[in-house]
Amino acid sequence: MSESRRGFWLGVVAYLIWGAFPLYWPLLEPAGAVEILGHRIVWSALTTVVLVLALSRRRQLVALFRDRRTLLLLSLGAVTISVNWATYIWGVNNGRVVEASLGYFINPLVTVLMGVFLLGERLRPLQWVAMGVAASAVAVLTWDYGRPPYVALVLAFSFGSYGLLKKTANSGALESLTLETIVLTPVAAAYLGFLAATGDSSFGHHGVGHALLFATTGVITAVPLICFGAAATRVSMVTLGLLQYLAPILQFALGVLWFGEDMPPGRWAGFLLVWVALSVFTVEATNHRRRQLRLTAEASAV
Repeated sequence: MSESRRGFWLGVVAYLIWGAFPLYWPLLEPAGAVEILGHRIVWSALTTVVLVLALSRRRQLVALFRDRRTLLLLSLGAVTISVNWATYIWGVNNGRVVEASLGYFINPLVTVLMGVFLLGERLRPLQWVAMGVAASAVAVLTWDYGRPPYVALVLAFSFGSYGLLKKTANSGALESLTLETIVLTPVAAAYLGFLAATGDSSFGHHGVGHALLFATTGVITAVPLICFGAAATRVSMVTLGLLQYLAPILQFALGVLWFGEDMPPGRWAGFLLVWVALSVFTVEATNHRRRQLRLTAEASAV
């Protein structure tokens, strides 16, 4: 198997695992979203530390802790991703799988929008069209829900902020996740200890199988990230950009077909507008990248 093909399938595995998360988090009930988040942080820290040691990445991890700028950026990233994780777990376990999928559908558009306002980037004409259609979609969905789609918006903006912080930090995927979970672990462990002390903890009170499921949250977090990291170095950004839609597509399908969430006509209209915006955005980005590559090749040939 060629490296590019291996990278493609690794990317597919990563996004399919992320897309299947709505089937996993309900297994941890009756634990609440914050308790599940606490366990995910603690077990992820343990898992990633073991991986860092097994892969001889200790020196790179220590270097991140010693770089004050990187430590600050990744600590802020840890806060934003914890908000993202908590919101997603709460949404899935409270019958909002479809709305959660919307957050990851619009995430690429939100990321571009953040680039405009925070980094001073300029949008091309068709990108403005995509943004306008997306704004119309949010308006339609707000009318349909009777409120703004809070879960989707929090997921999109928190993940967009996390991506921006990670890009600025420019550090390895495994090492940065390890640092982030280590930074969050004292708070998470203190909260879990508080639940245990007050008798409100679910861990260990619903059988061995339930407790072991909590322990798998670290592996569930680390495996798709490792697959994604391996895919990112083997396939083009265009391919990776297209693969990212696998997760919300699967989440949306699970929400409608497996969990039977309500999809009235207004909601379908809103999602249709989102998909139109994403189609315009994706086609424009792909064509722009091809033009840039062609111009670069022509310039090199001169």
